Amino acid sequence: MKQWCNQRRLDLTWQLNHFIIIYLSKIGQDHQRLIMIGRKLKELRKAKGLVQRQVAADLQVDTAYISKMEHNEKPVSRNHLKKLSKLYCVSENDLLTIWLADKVLQLVENEKYSIQALELALNKVKEK
Repeated sequence: MKQWCNQRRLDLTWQLNHFIIIYLSKIGQDHQRLIMIGRKLKELRKAKGLVQRQVAADLQVDTAYISKMEHNEKPVSRNHLKKLSKLYCVSENDLLTIWLADKVLQLVENEKYSIQALELALNKVKEK
């Protein structure tokens, strides 16, 4: 179990370090394909061998909400990230980073100068 968690953490860390590259390679594609958190949650759930009903019970929500989260039809609540991270054996910070990256991508995806804005923002964050 611990080895599986460590591998998941490495996989997520690699993905987080490359989310801007993913964004840059997908500019102009369908909005749904840019969203990462729903797809990641579905991948983690399946890797743990859980069904949506089990996740819904853990979060105390209905199964339809889990389905809609995984298909990017409903936003993932920041409040659920802590429970999801424990359930899926991943760092809460990793899920929060993907969640936040989605928010950033949704904000800049249709902007003409999105690449420059992201680069500027990244440089400012690195300065802190």
